[in-house]
Amino acid sequence: MGMRENLLPIAVATTVVGGILFLTSPAERPAGVTAPVPQQQGAPEQPPSRTAQAPSTQVAKQITPAIAPHSPAADGSAAVGQAAVTAPTPSKPPPAPTVAENRPATPAVARNHGATDSAAAPAAASAMAASRAQEVLAQAAAPESSQQITAAAGEPHVGRQVYRKCQACHSLEPGKNTLGPSLAGIVGKKSAQEPSFNFSPAMRSANLTWDIPTLDKYLLDPAKVVPGNRMPFPGLKTENERRDVIAYLAANSVGGGAATGQPAAAPQAQAQSQQTPIAPSASVSYIPDIRYTLRSGIADGRMVFLGVGGAIEGQINPVLSAAEGQVVQITLLNGEGAEHDIVFPNQDTRSPRITGRGASTTIAFRATLAGDFVYFCDVPGHRLAGMEGKFLVTPRPPAQTLVEANISHEPGEVPPPIGDRPPQTVRVDLMTVELEGRLAEGTTFGYWTFNGKVPGPFVRVRVGDTVDVHLKNSADSAMIHSVDFHAATGPGGGAAATQVEPGGGKAFKFKALVPGLYVYHCATPMVAHHIANGMYGLILVEPEGGLPPVDKEFYVMQGEIYTDAAFGQRGSQEFSVEKLLNERPEYFVFNGSVGALSKLHPLNAKVGETVRLFFGVGGPNYTSSFHVIGEIFDRVYTFGGVLSDPLRGLQTVLVPAGGAVITEFKVDVPGNYILVDHALSRAERGLVGILHVEGEPNPEIFDGKVELGSGH
Repeated sequence: MGMRENLLPIAVATTVVGGILFLTSPAERPAGVTAPVPQQQGAPEQPPSRTAQAPSTQVAKQITPAIAPHSPAADGSAAVGQAAVTAPTPSKPPPAPTVAENRPATPAVARNHGATDSAAAPAAASAMAASRAQEVLAQAAAPESSQQITAAAGEPHVGRQVYRKCQACHSLEPGKNTLGPSLAGIVGKKSAQEPSFNFSPAMRSANLTWDIPTLDKYLLDPAKVVPGNRMPFPGLKTENERRDVIAYLAANSVGGGAATGQPAAAPQAQAQSQQTPIAPSASVSYIPDIRYTLRSGIADGRMVFLGVGGAIEGQINPVLSAAEGQVVQITLLNGEGAEHDIVFPNQDTRSPRITGRGASTTIAFRATLAGDFVYFCDVPGHRLAGMEGKFLVTPRPPAQTLVEANISHEPGEVPPPIGDRPPQTVRVDLMTVELEGRLAEGTTFGYWTFNGKVPGPFVRVRVGDTVDVHLKNSADSAMIHSVDFHAATGPGGGAAATQVEPGGGKAFKFKALVPGLYVYHCATPMVAHHIANGMYGLILVEPEGGLPPVDKEFYVMQGEIYTDAAFGQRGSQEFSVEKLLNERPEYFVFNGSVGALSKLHPLNAKVGETVRLFFGVGGPNYTSSFHVIGEIFDRVYTFGGVLSDPLRGLQTVLVPAGGAVITEFKVDVPGNYILVDHALSRAERGLVGILHVEGEPNPEIFDGKVELGSGH
């Protein structure tokens, strides 16, 4: 969102997850009581342990590290960040228990690393905590107003896309401030309390507490809630966006963040000594796709797993099923006191061992292999005694075809020369559009564009013209956008007059005083982010009388893409502000994407034609050593200046970020001529273009057999 203040839906998410799953602070909680987990509908509650050994709730080894606790729990109980790992927020609250039921609470199924339930938890305290859980769940599911929303109502996968608007300025890691403060653990805090971040005076004096209603109002209209704050983000105007981003951040608060480091409590020595570790399974989500609960027990004179709840209720060694790629959560309850575990060998997953009636453990894993498999108890003799069932994984359905919007500007789309005419007013219409577009084969990225293309439209005027710029920001945009013309003389090159909110529009005029080739770009903070996402283009101010005529003109710009995932990863890619600030792009591109000028839109010319390249560097960080392999530039207007005579006979020309150049040459020999930045490692990250020249061979200039596969 480009947010600069200590506000975001993460607070809402943490409130929902932390408030529901971790009801009281360690100081308020009765000794030894941990956060109870609401049971799934249809799952019976378990009687308290009657054995001398206290029940223990152990941790699945396969689950990736939980978010770091916001504060260490001195008494050994889980901190808020850990308690959030216990279970994802349910879509609706289970019914509160009636007085007639008056049953003890089910032992908590912990998924925070190494944390265990205390053996000293009194039944009354557990029942009180369970009752409080039902109350809070009911409160969380009932919004106070149309503006107050909960994480349970949203769709995390949609919220992940919405969160792209936030991640440029905010980290979810505790204590990690970037352009904005860290949003980890914000819930319940007073505004402007992050000690290592310099808040605006408006935020420091706001004296707000970030509860759910306040956060939701702030997300709707930050400037209205805290007038004068520095955040350029205009707000999330739709309830769906706010609901979905909260759902995503709730899931992230459960499964993401920094690793906790050392576990909160050491696992039981007995369980550790008797287990043979299995390699961790593939990464899992903390919102499982399917859940099963099993209880150990005796049936038909043998040891078995008994299904608990839902379609498997009461079944002996029930058949469990999932689809390939789904995340499966298994909760194992100890029903008779003997030592047990559960193993899915074909999925490289096992649980810790649990001993004592009422003890429990929960594991989560991704079903990576399709087929008919088994699960069993791996305690010696138990599998032979009857504790074995089937686990069926259906194959993954065929992948849907990825629709890739082509955002790459065709290099031949250049307006015709101005010709010999007097100065006049030229209207330029720009629309800022945010869209998911093709970055590479099978890979997309969230671009921010002028007129839906990267680079934006090629603008052509003559010296003395009045340029009438009209900038509109699409109503679907999430960000404020603007435009800065390097050809303009005035505040911000026009950016000071064109900070446009989504759905709005602004205009300004400037006189083209100096001829040359200039860059224009968005100049809304963080400016580098807007440029890196594709918001740049070129404007040519022709000298009086224009440039000398040529046969072909092409428009090419170089840029950098900063994705969180490494170069070559498929799917939708997230922007990485950390890599941007460290100047470590994953992609270098001509005209916005890998293959834009080689596969999608190669340049084309014929033998004997003169070619002019309008070349610019959007950046935002790297200088280009622009070179066309196999050609020599006949004329070069260095740095885009046309007032001086061009240089002649150059091989490579240096173009800084935010700079441009005009090169001209005649093509004498047919073949492919490769456009590169002669920092050639960048070609391995996508920076390649092709000028394809057709015509008759010219052995007087070049006589040789072109080998297939040579790359030329």
